[in-house]
Amino acid sequence: MRGLYALPPGVDFAECFVRGLMARMAHRPPEDMAAVTIFVNASPTRGALTRAFDRVGPLILPRIRSITGIDPGPLVMPDPPVPPLARRLQLGRLIDGLVRLRPDLGAGHAIPVLAQSLSQLMVEMQTEGRSLADLESIDTGDHARHWQNALAFLKIAADFHLDDPSRDRPARQRRAAEIAADAWPRGLDQPPGPVIVAGSTGSHGATRLFMQAVAALPQGAVVLPGFDFHQPAQVWDGLDQGGDDHPQARFAPLRAAGPVRLWTDDAPPSEARNRVVSLALRPAPVTDQWIAEGPDLPDLVEATRAITLIEADQPGDEAEAIALIMREAAEHGRLMTLIAADSGLIRRVTAALDRWHIRPDDSAGRPLPLTAPGLLLRQVAGLWGQPLTIDRLLILLKHPLTATGSPLLGRNEMLRQTRELELHLRRNGPAFPDADCLAEWGAKGDDQRRIWADWLAATLDRLTPLGRQRGPCPLPERLDMLIRLTEALAAGPGGDAARSLLWQDKAGQMSRAVLDHLAEHAPLGPDLGPADFCALLVTELQAKAVREDVADHPCLRIRGPREARLYGHGTVILSGLNEGGWPQPLSPDPWLSRQMRAQAGLPLPERQIGLAAHDFQQAIAAERVILTRARRDAEAETIPSRWLNRMLNLMGGLPDRDGPRAVALMRDRGARWLAMAQAVSRPPAPVPP
Repeated sequence: MRGLYALPPGVDFAECFVRGLMARMAHRPPEDMAAVTIFVNASPTRGALTRAFDRVGPLILPRIRSITGIDPGPLVMPDPPVPPLARRLQLGRLIDGLVRLRPDLGAGHAIPVLAQSLSQLMVEMQTEGRSLADLESIDTGDHARHWQNALAFLKIAADFHLDDPSRDRPARQRRAAEIAADAWPRGLDQPPGPVIVAGSTGSHGATRLFMQAVAALPQGAVVLPGFDFHQPAQVWDGLDQGGDDHPQARFAPLRAAGPVRLWTDDAPPSEARNRVVSLALRPAPVTDQWIAEGPDLPDLVEATRAITLIEADQPGDEAEAIALIMREAAEHGRLMTLIAADSGLIRRVTAALDRWHIRPDDSAGRPLPLTAPGLLLRQVAGLWGQPLTIDRLLILLKHPLTATGSPLLGRNEMLRQTRELELHLRRNGPAFPDADCLAEWGAKGDDQRRIWADWLAATLDRLTPLGRQRGPCPLPERLDMLIRLTEALAAGPGGDAARSLLWQDKAGQMSRAVLDHLAEHAPLGPDLGPADFCALLVTELQAKAVREDVADHPCLRIRGPREARLYGHGTVILSGLNEGGWPQPLSPDPWLSRQMRAQAGLPLPERQIGLAAHDFQQAIAAERVILTRARRDAEAETIPSRWLNRMLNLMGGLPDRDGPRAVALMRDRGARWLAMAQAVSRPPAPVPP
């Protein structure tokens, strides 16, 4: 057990990895398994491996660690790392000073968004082992003045951010990988037992360096996911020189450590389909190989027999068809996984399934900004710098958490009073309610109305002045005011925020934890205006998601593209296969152009496309596959995903292998689902009484 191993696309990575490890440990004492250390790339992989070991039966488990958690130890870096939020706020203070001097450099961007992108760039530099000297080597002679100014500031930020590597987790990971790569080949400080890296593609420099060090250990192994064993040597050689958008590009540097062998002899569901996809995704400069190798492909009708292609007219139809397919799988107890990169499409599918009271297992959960506490916090934060209109007031009053801590008014009575207030304001105004008009309205009603109106008038005395506060404000002060105002709304008349539902459930507890963490480091941040503060709040909330404690259907799963390698059984739906959906568009880099990144030795933006392509290659190799896309979105016609386009073009150009007929059959199978979904969604005619 030494060197590079891999599993092909389409196999269940966790099951096959555990099976291969058990076979290699079969002739050893059971306690030797405790000496094995497995490094994984992410928590979903850790969970999948743990469940796979559980299915084996009683045994001593190996240690499973995260590869991003490797650390050089207290002797090398004694100080604990600084939280990433603190670093982002410090960078935000630097950017705030820059924008004050050069407003053109921050035009159209919120300070927290710029700080987030700059922090990500600093992380990239640390994981790739780059320093300020690499930025100094960039030649901006043929660049616009904007890029020259951005680089000048970037050097200042890098000098500040990279001065102490022990402060940042990515830098510590890189240092630990460098120590291992230097010491282990010389026989120093080698781990006492077997070490295996499982499921990582080596997409970051620090991870790739650590994987190379592990592969060279006497008892070290690296098991790659979704490795294309059909790819010719000349294509691999070409990937060493470029092709970052190719699905196998991340594996090219690792092949220098030696040949890649199969970890197990498990075959993918369709070897023929894997060959077709491998050829279709070849790098663009060598697509002439389609002509040379295409005639050698197996019969394409047979290779794609388990593929269905759904091309809906618009996203709503796509979601309806997906929901109907998932309902059919639930009725027959068949495993089905929806792979989706578009959160909007996931919400549409979930809503469609809710008609039949079917709830799939969504690994992403609900984003914290879309939960009840997150929405209320965002609505209150949006009051700064904006006049309090009737609509904004009613949104706050109708929120399900408002006045939930009041012992004087129940929820139903509060909604009744809100409805009467709405009718009064819509008919009589004013357009911008204040405490005086609320007091006048309350005096004309019963005791409950007066209680409600008095509390609301006092609340408006605190909310109305927010509209006049359009300038920057210290972050701790604004954050404290946000919490107090939100708690006052949740408390209600004569109530207490602690008794309300604001911080009670899982979403509330998580929201409060985010705010407490932000408050702890808020003194490090700059003074923020209303828009920048809202952007910061959304950014911090967006980093968290809530898994609700509701029974999910055991057969239906919704997963992100990165989790595709973990699900090889059952049917897999690859949804949203349009440019801008999957793959998602590349985020613009406000700090370095593509040419500047290349000069600094940083990965090119196309790397993200390559990672997404690898996810696609693994997902489409599943047992049964359904590909879906919408021909139009809300604005215009869509462009099919480049990978789907390549596959259809390749097959359409191979009539000798029955390619055009195979494409037609894929579309026919999809058309049947579209027709059934339209029949289900069609309103009854004539309309029943």
